[in-house]
Amino acid sequence: MDTHLVEAGAGREWAGPTAVRAIAVPDEATSLFVQARPGLLKIANRIVGDTGEAEDVIQEAWLRWQRADRTVVRNPSALLRKTTVRLAINLVQSAWKRRESCASPWLPESTDTDATPEAVAERHDAADGAVLLLMATLTPKQRAAYVLREGFGYPYGRISELLGIGVANTRQQVSRAQERLAAHRPRQPVDAVAHRRLVQAFLAAAEYGDLAHLEAVLTGHGHVGNS
Repeated sequence: MDTHLVEAGAGREWAGPTAVRAIAVPDEATSLFVQARPGLLKIANRIVGDTGEAEDVIQEAWLRWQRADRTVVRNPSALLRKTTVRLAINLVQSAWKRRESCASPWLPESTDTDATPEAVAERHDAADGAVLLLMATLTPKQRAAYVLREGFGYPYGRISELLGIGVANTRQQVSRAQERLAAHRPRQPVDAVAHRRLVQAFLAAAEYGDLAHLEAVLTGHGHVGNS
């Protein structure tokens, strides 16, 4: 069944990627979704790495929002972000989703000191999804090498010192991590406590430069799980 979403104040309605003239005034639920949609799309795009697939995620999130019992929802924005993250991860992890190039999870960007609370929440949710994917897909050494190299630009020599392996092995760990992520083959369930610990270290490094704590968590000194 076709679903139309009216863009507030724009005199247009959204139906997947296509916009047409509005034919109805949006209700409160629609208005809430329209307001949240730009942020949700950013989250989805950061996780799946493809604009078209991100649009599909948002369409599914909209359908679920329509079916939800909104009378018991205390924080609509948080629910929509959580739904989007889970749908995006499910899409990436689907066995039939194979891409020829590596679609890497979102890695830290420079911190925006003027970011709104909503933008901060979006960034945290995207990081949450990316870390979950990394933990489900990569071995601890692959994960550490990949995050430090691709996310924070560490030289291979420094990563090899932290992991206690040779430089050639370190390069191989990064390469294998990229291959696993490209194949979208999650290898294990993720411990919730370990996931939360790594997300916190990940964000602290990205936002405040606390690289020492991230190094400790990634190399096992911070007790992150999934070994």
